[in-house]
Amino acid sequence: MRPTLDRVREAWMSILQRDIPGRAVADLFAGSGALGLEALSRGASRADFIESGAKALAVLRRNIELFDPGEKARVVRADALRFAASLDENAYDLAFADPPYAGGAAAKLAEVWLARPFARILSVEHDARENLPGSGETRRYGTTAITFYRTGD
Repeated sequence: MRPTLDRVREAWMSILQRDIPGRAVADLFAGSGALGLEALSRGASRADFIESGAKALAVLRRNIELFDPGEKARVVRADALRFAASLDENAYDLAFADPPYAGGAAAKLAEVWLARPFARILSVEHDARENLPGSGETRRYGTTAITFYRTGD
């Protein structure tokens, strides 16, 4: 697991702060759940945390319990790419993704979204040397980048 640096997460949330209140959020490759929990703390109406790793799920569940968002949080044990591919268009308002840098998951997720936008906004963290497909807006923070995709809505 490679956690998102605090300064990158803060920049990420600052970019999307106006889009979060009252919105349904998906935290794909949730890990510790930091992105989804941050969105809930900024007023998201609900957050679904999608994670498949047993160790990460244990940490995720503990963090949700500590944060205590009540019915606003749901944990889904699933492969994030398969989960995203199964979604209907606009199933979420926002989707955050922090996939492992190795293995091309960021580009695969972007391709899934480009084929059927499952969220109004998709933001994906990835290695700054990797160029994701499509016409997303990329912000670089040292060796880390976040690419934002938005529907025409």
